[in-house]
Amino acid sequence: MLEQKVLDYIEAHAKEARELLVTLAQIPSPSNHEEKRARFCKEWLESQGAEGVVIDEALNVIYPIAVTGDNPVVVFMAHTDVVFPDMDPLPLKTEDGKIWCPGVGDDTANLVCLMMIAKYLTETGKAREMKEAEAKGTLPHGLLLVCNSGEEGLGNLKGSRKICETYGKRIKEFYSLDGGLSGMATCAVGSKRFQITVRTIGGHSYGSFGNPNAIAQLSELIHELYQIQVPSQGKTTYNVGMISGGTSVNTIAQSAQMLYEFRSDSREGLKFMEEQFEAIMDRTKERGVELEIEVVGLRPCEGDVDKSVRDQMIKLASDTIEEYTGKVPSQVPGSTDCNIPLSMGIPSLCLGTYEGAGAHTREEYVVIDSLMPGYKVGFQIVLAYCPS
Repeated sequence: MLEQKVLDYIEAHAKEARELLVTLAQIPSPSNHEEKRARFCKEWLESQGAEGVVIDEALNVIYPIAVTGDNPVVVFMAHTDVVFPDMDPLPLKTEDGKIWCPGVGDDTANLVCLMMIAKYLTETGKAREMKEAEAKGTLPHGLLLVCNSGEEGLGNLKGSRKICETYGKRIKEFYSLDGGLSGMATCAVGSKRFQITVRTIGGHSYGSFGNPNAIAQLSELIHELYQIQVPSQGKTTYNVGMISGGTSVNTIAQSAQMLYEFRSDSREGLKFMEEQFEAIMDRTKERGVELEIEVVGLRPCEGDVDKSVRDQMIKLASDTIEEYTGKVPSQVPGSTDCNIPLSMGIPSLCLGTYEGAGAHTREEYVVIDSLMPGYKVGFQIVLAYCPS
């Protein structure tokens, strides 16, 4: 249970948090183009008194608290990118007790929760106390609060990768604030994503009739990929997510392209899909089809994680969510920023701090009344890692 002074702080800053959500949600931030949100987050944190905030080469906004050259750290992150390509302000409206905006929940609401926690730690002197404790050698770990990039789609977890590359085994535990209050991603779903291009000589649809058509060849390839029988153990999936190509209705297509992925919650499932994929690509090439295959995304499954530590993290999060919502969150596999630390054996957990619907659609919304319980969840979990 949070101390009354913390509950009072959350209540007193509820309006500010909501205004921050409305402002931040409208700032465009497609994966690999998070510059505007990153700059806003850095400037906002600094305006609250945060010291040492930096933007790294992956466009992560990093606020280190009591992080020295080699001490252990606990990471809390929420991602700045959204799935939408908009470079103009995203459309937002508030009605029926909801805030509607593409990306407002995934992951802007969680990002605001993390930023308000950073404000609390700074404004109340908690960050300073932690730095003083670290200097005396009495602090078990520092905190790394990260507004991270590249969680969505072809962002390929670049922000999480960079944090794990920089801090490595210094990371004691790792939390990602992502998704809603109803569920937690407790293990990693790995994936591999490809851009596949078919090329032909093409020609005029009448005058060159009979020449190979890239769209037809790509269609045959897709049909063959969809004949794969996935393993029955665990959950393994595949999908063609986008196709494009051709020039006009009276042109034999010279090129056609697709984005394809397979996923699995086990390394064995990923290996099976890799073998099936390679065999199909080889057979396609043997038929004389010209293929270009580019790996555009790779998310690993988890490695050897200390399950006792992760179980403690799950219990802390589950008990906290139940305390403030009255509901026990489900535990499911997920493809999240936690994939990277989990693949390195770092205990990690992904949980959310709001209720809403429509993630990854332009009709996404968050329920306003869910934000306060969500802030309490986020505050309580982060403060569990701060000295009292």
